[in-house]
Amino acid sequence: MPATVPALALTSAVLSAGATIFIRQGLRTGGAYAGFWINVAVGAVGLWIAVLFTGGLGHPTTKGIVLFVLAGVIGTVAGRFLRFMAIQRLGASIASPLNNLNPLVSTGLAILLLGEQVTLPILSGTIVIVAGATLLSMGGRQVGFRPWHLVLPILSAFCFGVVAIFRKIALNDIGAIAGTAINVTTALIVFTAFLIASGDRRALACDGRSLAYFVGAGLTENLSVFLTVVALGFGTVSVVTPLTSTSPIFMLLLSPLLLRGVERVTGRIIIGTVLIVLGVYLITALGR
Repeated sequence: MPATVPALALTSAVLSAGATIFIRQGLRTGGAYAGFWINVAVGAVGLWIAVLFTGGLGHPTTKGIVLFVLAGVIGTVAGRFLRFMAIQRLGASIASPLNNLNPLVSTGLAILLLGEQVTLPILSGTIVIVAGATLLSMGGRQVGFRPWHLVLPILSAFCFGVVAIFRKIALNDIGAIAGTAINVTTALIVFTAFLIASGDRRALACDGRSLAYFVGAGLTENLSVFLTVVALGFGTVSVVTPLTSTSPIFMLLLSPLLLRGVERVTGRIIIGTVLIVLGVYLITALGR
């Protein structure tokens, strides 16, 4: 495995944390629909420019295209939009660690569908994650949200966990840049169709400040996804996933600097975040 794989995965984690902060700032004056649409539009434009400068689509198979289309619908439309809603309802510091539960979903699916065994690290990691999520839930009383809002980032994590398998399989049939471009473009088409069908033109309204933050989120988040796909192409899931799942730690480090006065990070949130990241590491790095 190339030595650049850990660097790619960690860079993806830092960018994801940055995107979360941009989204949180943008949602102060803008709506989730506008933020999400701008996010995927920026990604689609940037990725197709990259496709043009790297020799085009290549020779993808139908299987590879279909898998990345499915990844766009499940992971980007459903997963990423739920992430926006989670950040809006819960705040970035709580939504971020719960959004990174997707390795638990991937491992669970591998056990259920592929017959993998339940090991002690998997069991231990699951218990640690539940403890961390419980602390975040209790912290909600101090921060100000309802416990059922925790469903939003958990559903988002489920979507991301499912598409991680799709993307890994698809990389055998299509390049990382072309595949990610198809993924994000699918999401843009589907969500635009939804907005047109809803007839709510005000959904995309936002001021200049929120527009700037949403564009920043689009650049950082889509670059993060691309680097994750590249890392998966060269490395194993058991190495890449734990490293990309450290994003909540970077989120905690950046929050006092970039979200001062916007969010309050309590001791329970810090401990809960650390427990969730530790649980993810136990499951993905040691559990197989």
